[in-house]
Amino acid sequence: MYVAYHDEEWGVPAYDEARLFEMLCLEGQQAGLSWITVLRKRGRYRERFFGFDADQVARMTPRDIDARMTDAGLIRHRGKLESIVSNARATRAVREEFGSLGAHLWSFVGGDPVVNRARALRGVPAETDASRAMSKDLKKRGFRFVGPTTCYAFMQACGMVNDHLMTCPRWGELGGR
Repeated sequence: MYVAYHDEEWGVPAYDEARLFEMLCLEGQQAGLSWITVLRKRGRYRERFFGFDADQVARMTPRDIDARMTDAGLIRHRGKLESIVSNARATRAVREEFGSLGAHLWSFVGGDPVVNRARALRGVPAETDASRAMSKDLKKRGFRFVGPTTCYAFMQACGMVNDHLMTCPRWGELGGR
């Protein structure tokens, strides 16, 4: 599962609103956990959070969160589950201001993927100026579980930065030269 995620999804530029919203929320769910834990539960999150349709998620109530707190297919952390709803509401406001969630998020990298040139994992940062700026902006807008490290992981996952190692075939396939 993890290899397929790396080979087919991680680092591929994403522009689809539901995909961006999903990945922003799932990266927040990961806080303090391993990505494989979230990846294994992703299907259930999609089922319980309306395929990450921000408009539907934004209408969820505390009772809906209570029901999800009993679901072993999710990470049962109330704050993390509630953050998906607050992030959906903030997403709607971002859309009103910028036209789309994607337009706003991609603005932190100037609209095009940043191609990094790491040869070893120690050369890949945990956060950058761009992820710190994204984090600060999103928090100001009411997003939760969007610290600078989470934002950088999101940027990597959604192809805003190409952090495949230069020795990885995906680095070149995704624009590395």
